[in-house]
Amino acid sequence: MGFGNLGNLGNLGKMVKQAQKMQQEMARMQEELKQRVVEASAGGGAVTVKVSGGQELIEVAIAPEVVDPDDIEMLQDLVLAAVNEGLSKSREMVKQEMAKITGGLNIPGL
Repeated sequence: MGFGNLGNLGNLGKMVKQAQKMQQEMARMQEELKQRVVEASAGGGAVTVKVSGGQELIEVAIAPEVVDPDDIEMLQDLVLAAVNEGLSKSREMVKQEMAKITGGLNIPGL
């Protein structure tokens, strides 16, 4: 066996450095995204939620007119729908921002 493939080691080192840089950028972006907020609503705005890019529910607003003690199930459904939509929007925002860093590479866990 010869040493004809030593040039490939330099390419490997370059790839490792690029991967480390990408990892640093992704960590920075994840911290930045935790500060971003998306808003979603259900029932024509009867229930509105705000969700961070860190997938945390940070605010719930309920219009007084939808608070009906005789129909708690409807209010629960509206809250559930708004929260799920907010989480979905938050995940999509994170996915789009991370794709800018990864160039669309499918990296598990993102």
